[in-house]
Amino acid sequence: DKATDPSIPEENWECIQRFCDQVNADIEGPSLALRLLAHKIQSPQEMEALHALTVLETCVNNCGERFHNEIAKFRFLNELIKVLSPKYYGTWSSEKVKSRVTEVIFSWTVWFPQEVKIRDAYQMLKKQGIVKEDPKLPEDKILPPPSPRPQNSIFDTDEEKSKLLARLLKSNHSEDLQAANRLIKSMIKEEQEKSAKVSRRVNTISEVSENVKRMDELLENYKRQELSKSDQESLQTLFQRCEKLRPLLFRLASETVDDDEALGK
Repeated sequence: DKATDPSIPEENWECIQRFCDQVNADIEGPSLALRLLAHKIQSPQEMEALHALTVLETCVNNCGERFHNEIAKFRFLNELIKVLSPKYYGTWSSEKVKSRVTEVIFSWTVWFPQEVKIRDAYQMLKKQGIVKEDPKLPEDKILPPPSPRPQNSIFDTDEEKSKLLARLLKSNHSEDLQAANRLIKSMIKEEQEKSAKVSRRVNTISEVSENVKRMDELLENYKRQELSKSDQESLQTLFQRCEKLRPLLFRLASETVDDDEALGK
């Protein structure tokens, strides 16, 4: 609600980032987030819908493959199509909102060419005449979501962004330089988030290893003799903590599929 508050004209980036963090932290985060966002994007209040679309695009850039898999399902794509279709909300949705929704779906056909359902949904909109022509995406917007591959530095390895940045910095137009500034900030932020992810993974694996080692010791003692009440309680606590860490480990593993060493750990 705070991230999409229609009474505030500017984006609340702190709340948007907190929303993304929540999506990443929760095993059901992507599917729950998209149910909430679909409702907000269909809002009759233009500003609320536009804020929700900004939150959606930020999630696409920050919430990884699990989120990408959910946006590519017809269940969610149909909710976006309802905003454009005259059979549903298309007759009263504002032109600004409809234009942004069209831009979003089109940009995903560029970013995720492997997702057949997104392409099919967009082609259907064109076939029905709801979308007359492909929207022209702003240069500083047509950026693919951050690659999940581990990299040394995003400035060295993200070729698309590096080329775009070089082009923007050579320009004499103030709006291009502003776009370059935004791009640099987003690349630095991405780099920081990547470091934070690595740190979180290392700390989690370390905690799991310690817990499992301690559980093994207690279970070895249990084979030889009855455990004291305090050891039984410790064992129960360790078990509960490991149960909580299990889904986090699954998520960390899914984020590390292209890093064999990290996945091995």
